Amino acid sequence: MRFIKFNDQQVDSFLFMELSDLAKALTKQKDIEVDYSVQSYLDPTSGKIYVSHFWDHREKNETVLALKSDIYLRSIGNFYYTNFQEVGVFIAKARNLKLQSFAKQLFMLLEDLRLEEICKKERSGTKKAFEMRRILYRKHFQSQLIIHQERSIFTDAFFNSLYLKLTAQNPLEEYPVISESLERAYPFIESKIFQVYEVHTTKEVIQIVLDIIDVLEEMLDKDMLNTYFFLADLPYETIQHHSLFDELKRKSKLKNKDALEDAKKGDEDVHENKLPTWHSETSKPTKSFLQFELEQGTNTTINGDGIVREGDDTDQALGMIQGTSRKTKKNDYSKLEALENKSEDRAMTGDLAYGRENKFAVPVFVTAKQPMANEVEQYFKNRNDILLFQKKLRLMIQKTLEHKKTLPRADLHIGRLNKKLLRLLTDDNPKLFYKKQEKSPQIDAVFTLLVDCSASMFDKMDQTKLGITLFHETLKSVRVPHQIVGFWEDTNEASKTRQPNHFHTVISFEESLKHPSGPEIMQLSPEEDNRDGYAIRHMTKQLTTRNEKQKFLLVFSDGEPAAMGYERNGIIDTYEAVLEARKLGIDVLNVFLSNGAIEESTKKTIQNIYGKYSIFVDKIEELPEQLFPLLKRLLLKTI
Repeated sequence: MRFIKFNDQQVDSFLFMELSDLAKALTKQKDIEVDYSVQSYLDPTSGKIYVSHFWDHREKNETVLALKSDIYLRSIGNFYYTNFQEVGVFIAKARNLKLQSFAKQLFMLLEDLRLEEICKKERSGTKKAFEMRRILYRKHFQSQLIIHQERSIFTDAFFNSLYLKLTAQNPLEEYPVISESLERAYPFIESKIFQVYEVHTTKEVIQIVLDIIDVLEEMLDKDMLNTYFFLADLPYETIQHHSLFDELKRKSKLKNKDALEDAKKGDEDVHENKLPTWHSETSKPTKSFLQFELEQGTNTTINGDGIVREGDDTDQALGMIQGTSRKTKKNDYSKLEALENKSEDRAMTGDLAYGRENKFAVPVFVTAKQPMANEVEQYFKNRNDILLFQKKLRLMIQKTLEHKKTLPRADLHIGRLNKKLLRLLTDDNPKLFYKKQEKSPQIDAVFTLLVDCSASMFDKMDQTKLGITLFHETLKSVRVPHQIVGFWEDTNEASKTRQPNHFHTVISFEESLKHPSGPEIMQLSPEEDNRDGYAIRHMTKQLTTRNEKQKFLLVFSDGEPAAMGYERNGIIDTYEAVLEARKLGIDVLNVFLSNGAIEESTKKTIQNIYGKYSIFVDKIEELPEQLFPLLKRLLLKTI
């Protein structure tokens, strides 16, 4: 695996994953994405949080805290407390302003300061990050103020001075005069901007900005040259306040907005033979729980969001019950989902079943062909090369199982009473009990070996197949079912909307314990790209259908995920796939293959994905020797 690269920069993949997890936890939206941009902002229309490149090239501690402050502002602040409909109205007004950029940036500055106070109040643990944010910004704006004053760029200099004034710890701190006209208006502007610490809504912040702009447009001739805070021009009017990513409950709005004044309270009995609807013409409104899809009618307190809905405290008692005790004779309703609250994860169905980054990936399952003569010959050669290791492992497992079988079963203090009771008189501490002999325990485990068949494996594939032969022969000898699958993405057929991913099963679960199986492993070969997270999710799905107690997924890879649209987020996607598998009780391990010294940054990236369950093989010819202790440890764990 490589470090993620943005603008030819290396980004710490583990930190990026940490920021992604933090954003998901704070927004409670598992589909929220984190990305890098020049400036930080929330894009609620696409569900993305952008963190700023401004924090790059600093001390590690400073960068981490500053990036987290971006996440806090967008995930806690903007996500929950910014009214984006008001923002849309403001952007429309700003288009007609002479100081359009200044107005937008001033709004973002003031809104961020308002939200910062909310974040610190709700989560006191964010204070350290925001303190670092202010230190870094103040240092930057102080240098910018000097530069812009020297170059007579008054608008930018004035904006710099506003930030420094707003975030000064000493209220008496003074800053140089930008221009005489601005100096006269400064008392009014200062009184306005400090209201940001008293307001509670986005609308109030916007009003402060508009009041200041009314004055400044007469005093400043030019708009800002630089962008310090970014306000994206998006269709904010389509976003529902306080429920950014929820679906609208009503598909079409009512044409009438009149509300019933004499709606019944719900305590009355409903015995009418006719079912009323609620049009403007209705003279006798009721509060029956029965409802229709209406585009014309009157607003009521009864929710109408489709066929199936949860009960509401305004419903009549027992009104939401639907009988399901018998079939009808005419129509088959057996497939109708009544009032079932499904626990399945929606993200694991449909196009996102295998991760957001893989929504256009398509699986292509390939089975092994009949081995050719040269493949059989090469396999037998490989088997002879690893025979010593394989025999050692088999004997070790057999002895362990036999030891468990032959543990003392007689002369015990508890168990079944022995017929030889003479020791009751002759021994001081007689052991008169025994236990029935038990069968040798079996290994209750299953393995999947997932082999990277990307083009970068061309110089490692032969030795990889040798190591896989060791696994196959050993597992077969101790009767542990397993499968061996090579994976790659077809570059020639891949497009932006369809990316075929091949899964070449050379050894299936059904064939793994059969004596002739094995030569099919020689059919693995380096192909094209690889989409690791997608492949891991497919193997996870297959392993979850197995009944064995312990499940292992071993990924043999040279650590370079590369596929269409996957290079940037491939590490994150693979990390999430590993995490999902482990939550399902599957042990996921990585065998990292290399033909030389492994860079420290590469090791760190792999460990970020797989944790401590990573084995680094820097001399590919030593793969069988290094796999021997791994296989030994895994097999002993299953006994």
